[in-house]
Amino acid sequence: MSVYDTKDDEIGFAGAECVTLSEFMASGLFQRTYGEGMRLVEETSAYLDGPGREAAKVLSRDASLAYAGESMRLTTRLMQVASWLLVRKAVHQGEMTAEEANSEKYALATKLIARQPRFEGVEALPVRLRELIERSERLYARVERLDTQLRVNGAAMPHGQPLAEQFARVEGFFREHLAMEFPRREFGRRKHRPE
Repeated sequence: MSVYDTKDDEIGFAGAECVTLSEFMASGLFQRTYGEGMRLVEETSAYLDGPGREAAKVLSRDASLAYAGESMRLTTRLMQVASWLLVRKAVHQGEMTAEEANSEKYALATKLIARQPRFEGVEALPVRLRELIERSERLYARVERLDTQLRVNGAAMPHGQPLAEQFARVEGFFREHLAMEFPRREFGRRKHRPE
């Protein structure tokens, strides 16, 4: 049974089961989450730079304040999600370690901003902006839960992961036997060819 459910083109978190980064990547969930996150970043950018800017010009004073505050929170949420996804992708591709990814430097640092109650006057905002805000909140909540799961499981991985320990033993066995059968050549030294 999958840890995640897919519903209405969005990736959903189904339960409190454990998940590791390798399970997350192997499930195809990462690619779908990554695609969803990057699409939402593009859609939001296109909206705020185009139709949203025009719509903001005709808002009341209260709605204008709500627009400024909510659009700032929206972009902050999405920057955090995009950063988180890019860091996990870098770990999977071997460009950084899981320990680096789990450091405070790459933590979801804007949780207080992302989770604040909405501004007064938000109901007067354009429908498209409200839709982007709601989608970003749901995506941020899923990434936050995934981040918690991955951090917990990443910390627990060295202890009590029998499957991981078995894989390490099997890998060691093959490395040892392959090294005996196919010894490495010393690089940098040329063998003299017979004259």
